[in-house]
Amino acid sequence: MRKISKAKALFSSVMVVSMLALAACGGQGSAPAQESKGGEQQAAAGQPKDGGVLKIGLSSTAKTLDPIAYTGAYESNIIRSIGDTLVRYTSDLSKIEPSLATEWKVSDDMKVYTFKLRDNVYFQPGKYQDGRKMTAEDVKYSLERSAKQSALKRLRGVEKVEVISENEVAIHLDAPNAALLAMLTDGGNIIVPREEVEGWKDQFGTHLVGTGPFMIDKFNQDDSVNLKRSDKYWGPKPHLDGVEFKFITDANMMTNALRSGDIDMVTDVKGQNRAIIEKDPNLNLQTKPGLSIEYMGLNQIEGPTKDKKVREAIRMAVDVEGLVKGVFKWGGAEKSFLPLPKASWGYDASLEAAVPAFNPQKAKQLLAEAGYPDGFKTELYVIASRVPQATIAAQQLKDNLNIDAEIKTVEWGTFSDIVAKGKAPLYIMGWSWYTDPDFFLYQMFHSKQIGSLGNSYAYSNPEVDKLLERATAETTDEAKRKELYSQAMKLINDDSVHVELGLLDVATGMKKYVQDYQVRADGSIFLVNDETNVWLNK
Repeated sequence: MRKISKAKALFSSVMVVSMLALAACGGQGSAPAQESKGGEQQAAAGQPKDGGVLKIGLSSTAKTLDPIAYTGAYESNIIRSIGDTLVRYTSDLSKIEPSLATEWKVSDDMKVYTFKLRDNVYFQPGKYQDGRKMTAEDVKYSLERSAKQSALKRLRGVEKVEVISENEVAIHLDAPNAALLAMLTDGGNIIVPREEVEGWKDQFGTHLVGTGPFMIDKFNQDDSVNLKRSDKYWGPKPHLDGVEFKFITDANMMTNALRSGDIDMVTDVKGQNRAIIEKDPNLNLQTKPGLSIEYMGLNQIEGPTKDKKVREAIRMAVDVEGLVKGVFKWGGAEKSFLPLPKASWGYDASLEAAVPAFNPQKAKQLLAEAGYPDGFKTELYVIASRVPQATIAAQQLKDNLNIDAEIKTVEWGTFSDIVAKGKAPLYIMGWSWYTDPDFFLYQMFHSKQIGSLGNSYAYSNPEVDKLLERATAETTDEAKRKELYSQAMKLINDDSVHVELGLLDVATGMKKYVQDYQVRADGSIFLVNDETNVWLNK
């Protein structure tokens, strides 16, 4: 057995190689957050102060906070302030460190992961328990629940979780998995008390109870979620009295709310709002190259896009370079070629040349060969924040192929439901996760993910399935894993599953009095942990 403890290194060398990316940017070293203005105020702010409520604007509405049911980063960023996972990534995503688990060991066959748990962790008080101590039974319950019921299948391959003692568990896998530790960092795998889940039943998503620094005070459906400091938090005492996450789907309204002081921080800053925030002397804009891609999904089993020639035609008819320049004229993105961000260690630039170039004439020829010489009508689903991308893409399809794509703008909950069920002919969405390619490629292209939000176009290729499985089961060597992922991406490109659109920066705007916040390449919001403890210098 390999043992990893906090007292030594956080990982054995094999785990560093197998589970983690080497950097948040490019795979060779972590890049610092780039602050456009006001970076010096962090050092000059003085001693942290306690008190105040941080108001954060989210660009879409949280449908549920149930760890197994949520589908959006918007929901995850609230969940992370309420609950904790066994392990977590450091802020630069360069390694995994202890959280609820203090140390762990991995069997030589990578099929059993054993964790020792903290003995000072308590749940927040709720309706069905009064803030009792967390035990190994809670870990077993939470992780087995995730393995069996997760909407995005965030903990695949877990056969069972064995309780060894009150503070020790072993996770048994049905196959070796080099990415399990990274999986366990996901907000969908926080530890929750059985009593609250079973007591609230379908309403648990609006009454989430965890072990984190803040607890739910009020869930205002379609408007906001109010959190207050948890006095039983096992980690550093939060400086903030509470946090309010406000749902503001209109980007301009979001920026106006920041400037007026209605909110203190905004996420997902794009377009002209980047320039507005940069020029405002009271605001900071923090940006970092992100682990975030945008793409147009093409339905593989229904409608005209069931035909590969139609999908190829659509890819050639969309001028991605022009679309990205049009939507991101103020910066914040570059053209994407692969279904993997460049910040992932699995990115293979040599595959870019195989991506079809913009070629309207060839696209028309392919569409005619597929039996649609006069185009066709279809629907393109998006959430409000991606209407600019949809508008340009739809116009290009109309101009170049006479495809009349009606834009359907829906809120996130409706979008994720329609798309996950495979009912969207075309859709534009983003995917942001961790540096390990498994979180992009397996989630979006393995046939076992059909029916989840990742593989919503119902893509199935047995050869791709096999390569993606081998990449986590056969080896812990990053170079060998990367080669397997490259082979898979070549096949995926040949099958024309996506129209890859943009590689996005993570951009967060905030009042200058917001202190000690660290923007992360994965877009996750952490307000209190060993690396940060946000406070307000008012």
